[in-house]
Amino acid sequence: MLPVTAIFDIGRTNKKFFLFDEDLREVHREYVSFPMIEDEDGFPTEDISALTTWLQEVFYRILEAETFDVQAINFSSYGASFVHLNADGDVLTPLYNYNKPLPQDLVEGFYDRFGPESDFTTHTGSNNAGMLNSGMQLYWLKNRKPEIFAQIRYSLHLPQFLSYVFTGIPISEYTSIGCHTALWDYRKKDYHDWVYEEELHRILPPIVSTETSINMNFSGKRIKIGVGVHDSSAALLPYIRSQGKPFILVSTGTWSVSLNPFAEGALSIEDQRANCINYMRIDGNPVKAARLFLGEEYKIQTQRLADHFGVEVSEHKKVKFNIATYQHILEDFRPWFHLEAIITEGPEQTVIPPGTSYEYAYHHLLEELVRLQADNIRAASGKQALKKIFVDGGFSDNDVYINLLTHHFREFKIRTTNSSLGSALGAAICISDKQLNAQFLKKNYGLKKHRPFILSLEPATTDSEQAS
Repeated sequence: MLPVTAIFDIGRTNKKFFLFDEDLREVHREYVSFPMIEDEDGFPTEDISALTTWLQEVFYRILEAETFDVQAINFSSYGASFVHLNADGDVLTPLYNYNKPLPQDLVEGFYDRFGPESDFTTHTGSNNAGMLNSGMQLYWLKNRKPEIFAQIRYSLHLPQFLSYVFTGIPISEYTSIGCHTALWDYRKKDYHDWVYEEELHRILPPIVSTETSINMNFSGKRIKIGVGVHDSSAALLPYIRSQGKPFILVSTGTWSVSLNPFAEGALSIEDQRANCINYMRIDGNPVKAARLFLGEEYKIQTQRLADHFGVEVSEHKKVKFNIATYQHILEDFRPWFHLEAIITEGPEQTVIPPGTSYEYAYHHLLEELVRLQADNIRAASGKQALKKIFVDGGFSDNDVYINLLTHHFREFKIRTTNSSLGSALGAAICISDKQLNAQFLKKNYGLKKHRPFILSLEPATTDSEQAS
C-alpha cells in the first residue's frame, strides 16, 4: 500500500479530503458540502453533526479499503469558530456563525472595560469585528447566555475540534489562538489580561505547538494525529519554507486575505485605519494581514449578473480576459455595482447601461473588485519593499482577475498556485519531516508565472460592439 498523509481541509462552503504521498504529491481527493442549519436564534450556521459524521465515514472507509497506508492525519479549517464541549465531551451548542451579529451594547461595554479600542487592537492584533473575534463569542456567552456558559468544560477552535473527533483529547494551538480572536497579547506572548480577568482560561485547553502529533491506535494500526492548524496560517507555510525572499500571499476564497509574514512590530495606527490585523505563523511570530470579503461579494454579484442577463449563474466561469474590453472600460471608468458584502463608498444601486454585454459587465465588475483587492494588498505590504505576490485559492485560476491584478502590480512578480491545495498541503507539512526547496511550489503547487499585458494605443472597441 502507498504510504500517505491524510488531510481534512474544511472551508465554509467546501469540505475537502486529500491524500498526499511521501513527496507531498496529491494522490486522492474528495469534496462535499452540507446545507446550513440554524442556531437557536434562527441564524444560519455550520451543521457540525453532519461534518463530524462525514469526517469519520471518510477516514474509516479509506482505512478499510486498504489501498493506502495512512501514516498521519491532520486538519486545516477556517478560524473564528468555537466548538463548545460539556463535561461529558459532547458538543453543547451550535457552531455559531462568525457573521452572527453581537449586541452593540455588549461590544461597547467590552471596550469600556478593556479598551481603548486602538490600544487593544495594537496589543491583540484584532480589530473590533464582532464574532470574528472568537474571544468575543465567549464573552457573549458568559454575559448573555450564562446558563449555557456554565455547562462549558472546554471551548475548542474548529481545527482543534476536528482533531478531537479522532483523539478525544482537548487542546489549543497557536495559529488558531492568534488569528483575530482578541484572545492573544502579542507583547506578552500569552493570553491577554482580559481573558484571565474573565476566567476564560479555565475553559481553554492547554496550548501545544502546531507541529505536535498524537499517536493513536486505529484497528491495530498506529497513526499520527495532528492538532489542526488555522487555514490561512497553513496556506503560508509552504511558501515560507520554500522561498528565500519576502513576499505577500493573497489567499483567496470566501475571504481574500493578503498575508505579509515578514512584517515587524505592532500594528500602527495607519495599519489599523487600513483594517489590518494579525494572524500567526506556526513559530508564534505575527503575520500582518488585510482581509476583504471578496469571495462572498463575488458570489452575490455573479448571481445578480445571471439574473440581469437571464443566463446560468455559472456563466462567469466561461469568461476569458479581453484586452479591448478592458481598455474601453478604462476610458471613462466609474463604479457601476452596489456592493453588499464589502463596505465601500460606491453606488447606492447597481446600474448596468442598456446594450451592455454579459462579458463587458463581468469585466467591469472584476475591475471594481480588483481595485479593492489592490488596496488590500498595499495595506498588508505597508512600507516594505516587497516585489513578489503569490495568489492561491479560488481566484488563482480566474483569468480576468489574474490579468487585472498583474496589470495593477506591473512592478511585481505575480505567481499563482493550484487553487485547491494551499492550506491542505500546509497542514501536511506541519505533520511531516520533509524539507522543502525552491522547486517545491513548481512541482507540487502547479506554480505559474504571469506577466503584465500591454494596453494598445489604438481606440478600444465600443460598448455597442461589445454588446454584439
